[in-house]
Amino acid sequence: MKVLGLETSCDETGVALYDTERGLLAHRLFSQVELHAEYGGVVPELASRDHVRKTLPLINELLAETGLAKKDLDAIAYTAGPGLAGALMVGSCIGSALGYGLGIPAIGVHHMEGHLLAPMLEDEPPEFPFVALLVSGGHTQLVQVEAIGEYTLLGESLDDAAGEAFDKAAKMMDLDYPGGPRIAALAEKGDVTRFKFPRPMTDRPGLDFSFSGLKTFTLNTVAKYAEADGLPDDQTCADIACAFQEAVVDTLVIKCRRAIEQTGFKTLVIAGGVSANTRLREKLETELAKRGARVFYARHEFCTDNGAMIAFAGAQRLLAGQQDPMGIKVKPRWPLDTLGGL
Repeated sequence: MKVLGLETSCDETGVALYDTERGLLAHRLFSQVELHAEYGGVVPELASRDHVRKTLPLINELLAETGLAKKDLDAIAYTAGPGLAGALMVGSCIGSALGYGLGIPAIGVHHMEGHLLAPMLEDEPPEFPFVALLVSGGHTQLVQVEAIGEYTLLGESLDDAAGEAFDKAAKMMDLDYPGGPRIAALAEKGDVTRFKFPRPMTDRPGLDFSFSGLKTFTLNTVAKYAEADGLPDDQTCADIACAFQEAVVDTLVIKCRRAIEQTGFKTLVIAGGVSANTRLREKLETELAKRGARVFYARHEFCTDNGAMIAFAGAQRLLAGQQDPMGIKVKPRWPLDTLGGL
């Protein structure tokens, strides 16, 4: 079964072709980072318009690369939510229209389920059951995963997601959007011993997260060391970035360790944009190895939003016999644990 995947939930247009017998055939991605950078974050209307411009040309490029035609497709999978309503509508409209025109099924996929299953595209995929840390600009969640669709929420952020906190901390130091990679790059030049930032909600039991207090602590530190231009000197900014990253990473690692101990599982999957953070990967691997557990994650290009994860997730549900009625289906808010199993 050849499944075309469409990802348009936010500021990246992703398309991919997944064959259930041969694996991932090809994928294309167009990032809108430059479009939104001057605004310091995603502008929903601009994102939607750019998806309209880019999705069909990317599909045509994809088909040309694989030597296939639209008539060779067996199904369409598109991101139905969660995400920006207008951006989701673009993918849903195109996916549903293609399905209707070609007489093939079109299925709406949960964006975070796509991220959660992205490591399955690797040569050595994780096996069920496992704990998943879904960590991105919009989500920070720990999920107990028994099988595809069998998800139990263990903990989540009560305010800012980790990726959102990275973006806001970067803005405090006048770093470009997106903030996560900018903070990580600057942190490499920092002195990890100079500042000690709090590890929020790690001094109490539970698996929930909160990053708003850490954000405020960062803002106060920047203000304390600010010079005439309103910013600390370059080295101090690097030291603050390093301290901030260490605080976020340590908080995530502590919660992941607790989740592994609570469930008794020996496998952790990390997915979402922040899972590309090298420091997070290093610390998780070191910490969980002490407990005989392993960490799995997708390659860097599949950590951020992409069509491959949507094509794969849609293919699994289609193989299980699931189909959506023809029509436009979007769910800007869509709790992961409301999904049914296969």
